[in-house]
Amino acid sequence: MNRAGPDGDAELLRAAADGDRHAFEELYRRFAPWLAARLRTRCADQAVVDDVVQETFLAVWRGSARYRHDGDVAGWLWRIGSRRLIDALRGDGARGRLRQALTRVRHRQEESAEERVLAGVEHGDLGGSLERLSPELRAVLQATVIDGLTTREAAVLLGIPSGTVKTRAMRARRQLRGELA
Repeated sequence: MNRAGPDGDAELLRAAADGDRHAFEELYRRFAPWLAARLRTRCADQAVVDDVVQETFLAVWRGSARYRHDGDVAGWLWRIGSRRLIDALRGDGARGRLRQALTRVRHRQEESAEERVLAGVEHGDLGGSLERLSPELRAVLQATVIDGLTTREAAVLLGIPSGTVKTRAMRARRQLRGELA
């Protein structure tokens, strides 16, 4: 099964959800490395990342995660994986793992793929405006807008109170509105 592109991915996912083992294996081969790499930008613990990737695809196989055919398959898998990562980080020792992951993210020298995409958006001056946001404001926007996490989930991921997430999101939106007006 060698389907490519959004329609092929959706067809592959549909076949996998219907119990087609070969389709599931192809889906896993196609998306598991990408999902693991993206999750590693949020968590430095490789064992946790590996578990989350497995849990994500297990949810697809068991049918407990339902694709509604209203978006990109990769985005749908990312949403499942990121939520499962939040759940994993909430478990025993989550504060320590979260602190370790955040320290790694804050101190890495290389930009993540998501940060490069955000910086490269060229609708008006959005890319430049996003780049001019402080790292704290940009992190909140990334967690809540790009990754689709709730305020509470973003707070757990970023290690800050929910009220701080709301305040930073409001400040980021205000700054972006001011620059793009």
